[in-house]
Amino acid sequence: MKQMRAAFAPAVRTRVLVREVMNSPVITASPEETIKDISQKMASARVGSVVIMQNDQPLGIVTDGDIVFKVVSSDSKPSSVKALEVMSKPLYMIESEKEILEAAKAMRRHHIKRLGVVYKQKLVGIISISDILAVTPELFEIVSEKALIVTGQASSQPKYLAGYCDVCNQWSDMLIELEGKFTCEECNTERKDFESSSFLESQREEI
Repeated sequence: MKQMRAAFAPAVRTRVLVREVMNSPVITASPEETIKDISQKMASARVGSVVIMQNDQPLGIVTDGDIVFKVVSSDSKPSSVKALEVMSKPLYMIESEKEILEAAKAMRRHHIKRLGVVYKQKLVGIISISDILAVTPELFEIVSEKALIVTGQASSQPKYLAGYCDVCNQWSDMLIELEGKFTCEECNTERKDFESSSFLESQREEI
């Protein structure tokens, strides 16, 4: 197994989901908190935004850009300005299982740099344009591989991918695309064992 891993270096899987690059947990604040308080939360968590919540529902988002353009540039006192006064609203959302390309399109459509990420109608993360750009260089490798396939120059050896298994949702460096799904080695083995046992059982029934 170790020899196989050395022979096939993992590539980046073509289907990059929002949940795989989002920032979580979400840093939140109340509408009445001051920009000074929010700035301290940003610095402590090393994030560029804080979601403003009320009754467990997002009202909007305060970003580092909001602080610069709406507070600092007007020479306002951060300890006197409340989040409700400067937050950007609404907080646009995207489902966690959407691909990052959909997130990029939504940001461009709404002229924003961040989206809230929801799973089962619950806010679970934040994805920014910086998060998307961070993985973009790796996507060029995928485009190049596809071009080689089209021209018939791609390697005949199996291509192992890195990412989350679509069956068990666990990370693996050896995903294989099969019937439109990316599955890890363990799930592939279980599937083969199940198919083999089903086949043997059918043969016994015929006998």
